[in-house]
Amino acid sequence: MIKAIACLFRRDLTVALRCGTDVLTPLVFFIIVVSLFPLGLGPEPSVLRTIAPGVIWVAALLATMLSLNRLFANDYADGTLEQMALAPCPLTVLVLVKIASHWALTGLPLVLISPLLALQMNLPESAIGTLVISLLLGTPVLSLLGAVGAALTLGLRGGGVLVSLLVLPLYTPVLIFGAGAVVGAAADIDIQAHYSLLGAFLVLALTFAPWAAAAALRVSLD
Repeated sequence: MIKAIACLFRRDLTVALRCGTDVLTPLVFFIIVVSLFPLGLGPEPSVLRTIAPGVIWVAALLATMLSLNRLFANDYADGTLEQMALAPCPLTVLVLVKIASHWALTGLPLVLISPLLALQMNLPESAIGTLVISLLLGTPVLSLLGAVGAALTLGLRGGGVLVSLLVLPLYTPVLIFGAGAVVGAAADIDIQAHYSLLGAFLVLALTFAPWAAAAALRVSLD
C-alpha cells in the first residue's frame, strides 16, 4: 500500500508539473486578484490593512476552486479512475493521496506566496504569521471539501458551475474563521479559538471527506 501511495502521489505531481498550467493558473489568479485591490481602492494604508485578511482569504478560496474540476476528470477520461477503483488498495486511501497532491500543487504555493501579498496589502507584520498558519490549516480543508464536490459532479455537463454551488456553502465557515484569525492578530486579540476551530474542521474533513469522495466516485463510475 505504501508503494502504491508513493507512486500515485509522484505520478500526480509529475503530470501536473509537465503541464504547468495546473500549477501556475491558480497561483497567478491568486496574485492578480489580490493585487487588483490596491489599484482599485487606492494606496491608503488603513483601508488596505482593514480589507487584507478577507481579500487574501477569498482569493485563496477562489484560486483553489479553479483546479477542482481537474482533480478527477483526467483520470476519469482515460480510464485510470476505473483501475484505481479495482485496485486492492482501498479507494478512500487513493482519493486521499490525490487530494494531498492537489493541495501540494495548489494550496501550498498559495501559502508560500501569501506573506508577499500581505506586505503589499499593508498587513501588520504581527499578523503575517497568523495568515500563514491559518492558510496552512484552512487550505487543506478547501481541497478535501472540494474533492467531494468534484466527485459528485464527475462526468456531468457544466460540472464546474455545479462544483461551485456545492462547495461554496461548505467553504464559508473556513473563510470566516481563517480571516477572523488574521483580523484578531492584527487587533492583538486572542485567536486560539480560531486556530482550534480551523484544526477541528481539518480533522473532520480528513475523517469524512475522503470516504464521501470515494463513495461519490463509485456512483459516478457505475
